Amino acid sequence: MRSDFDVVIAGGGYIGLSLACALAGADAGLQIAVAEPRPLGGSPDGRASAIAAAGRRLFERLEVWADFAAEAQPVNEMIVTDSRLEDSIRPVFLTFAGNGEGERPFAYMVPNASMVTALARRAEALGVTLLPSTRVEAFDVGPASVALRTHPDRGPLGARLLVAADGARSHLRELAAIRTVSWDYGQSGIVATVAHERPHGGRAEEHFLPAGPFAILPLIDDADGRHRSSLVWTERTSKAEQLVSLDDFTFRLELERRFGRHLGELSLAGSRRAFPLGLQLARDWVKPRLALVGDAAHAIHPIAGQGLNLGLRDVAALAEIVVDASRLGLDFGALDILERYQGWRRFDTFEMGVVTDVLNRLFANDFSPLRVARDIGLGLVERLPALKARFIDEAAGSGAGVPRLLLGEAL
Repeated sequence: MRSDFDVVIAGGGYIGLSLACALAGADAGLQIAVAEPRPLGGSPDGRASAIAAAGRRLFERLEVWADFAAEAQPVNEMIVTDSRLEDSIRPVFLTFAGNGEGERPFAYMVPNASMVTALARRAEALGVTLLPSTRVEAFDVGPASVALRTHPDRGPLGARLLVAADGARSHLRELAAIRTVSWDYGQSGIVATVAHERPHGGRAEEHFLPAGPFAILPLIDDADGRHRSSLVWTERTSKAEQLVSLDDFTFRLELERRFGRHLGELSLAGSRRAFPLGLQLARDWVKPRLALVGDAAHAIHPIAGQGLNLGLRDVAALAEIVVDASRLGLDFGALDILERYQGWRRFDTFEMGVVTDVLNRLFANDFSPLRVARDIGLGLVERLPALKARFIDEAAGSGAGVPRLLLGEAL
């Protein structure tokens, strides 16, 4: 195995593997390695992620979209309601449909396991060195490279650039002494897959309830032809822990109170898990020879479904800067080059973090005057086509300052 690389990426999830494919696909001369503490491909836990239209363009450019397109459910429409749990009628205050690009879907729901598996295969085909079950334990930064120590020990390992794609609890971010701005919402997101009697028609639903948003996200039918949806169900942490510990029958009764019966009979189509929710933003995204991407740089509330898409923006921006610098003969691991990436991505992410934080605080309560004010606001957005179009473009990843890969352009 090689001991010297141009880029070593710590983290073999969809963000780390996407970056590896972007770099190797744009410049075959770059030597890329991906270190991942778990088996590449992950476990098929049934979880799925929302991919914006810009993310589809990136995956098409990386030549992986076709590998999981058959499992990608288009989100053709989204409705937003605001009500109490006991309300028998949930009026729709806001609807979104299409994305202004020939009315193509503005998002897709894709199983995480399928996405990671396709990216890992593509990375191998591009000559990326995959190091499964290998964790970067420590690193030492030198003037022209960074020396890595791994577990298990793979001997001397060096790179011109080390990328931390190792998640919200990033070990590399901690080693680099990069501080974060963070707080806990006191909420947890219950994630589960539900089968239902009637087809969803590609419609996503976001129900704002006093405990937090209850999102119903469409999935493709399973092998047995069952109609399915993915849930992101926000509750206070203590309540969420109680709910996931219930037996299936009682859990389904609680689910029906929130889901409703508009899609017919419900049944659980997999396990359920609860994840703590909070906001975490890295104060610095780069250090000499080190860059953070994805959840290592930012973790936001899932209320807007933009977590993965922010990470793909990181991938596209960093890949563009590294490839452009390499072609000019510049040292892409030098701090002045990496600061271009930080400047490009930090404000956009901070802005999205603030938006999701405000939305969660605004809607996750039952204060009557505030409910009236926010419902008026939703109604105004519904009646202003230009403003709705802007929201759709932002959600689809078509806003200003978009990296080339997200536009479907080659690096």
